[in-house]
Amino acid sequence: MAIFILLAIPVVAQVLESIMIMHMHMQMPLLVISGFLMAVYFQRKFPGFFSKWNADGIPGILLFTIIMVYWMIPRTMDDALGKISVEVFKFISLPFLAGLPLRDSWIKISPMGKKAVIVMFTLLFYIMGFLYIKAPVQLCNNYLLIDQITLGWGYMTMAICFSIYLFYLAFINKNEHV
Repeated sequence: MAIFILLAIPVVAQVLESIMIMHMHMQMPLLVISGFLMAVYFQRKFPGFFSKWNADGIPGILLFTIIMVYWMIPRTMDDALGKISVEVFKFISLPFLAGLPLRDSWIKISPMGKKAVIVMFTLLFYIMGFLYIKAPVQLCNNYLLIDQITLGWGYMTMAICFSIYLFYLAFINKNEHV
């Protein structure tokens, strides 16, 4: 809860939103992490709710994916800076509709399901990185073109790290880690 409150302080939000890569790769993930950490409280407070609507983890992972993909769209970052209603939605959706379901779902889905999610986000990060680097026009009106290219390289770096992790998973001896 402390991370969420800290991120909601106007000065902190303004600093994190002032540079595109900090907005996308610091503020938004920290909001998801704050929801992930708050999930324990909500799981204890409403155990029936989570066991009923997210019994196998698939609905929660689907909701997490939809929210994350939505916030990767360049237009939504622009709207979050220009419209207070979208900014409020960002502060509600990322912790409570992405972070909270992620924590509840991650332990419930199969190892193959986890790998599928990681592969999907790896591919998405490569695509978004390529888009932000190679786009001939400015995609976000509130940020400079150099900010866009920097964000693209941030996406590429994340995709490479995910690829290394997937490569590692493909070659480890699963019997050693039991």
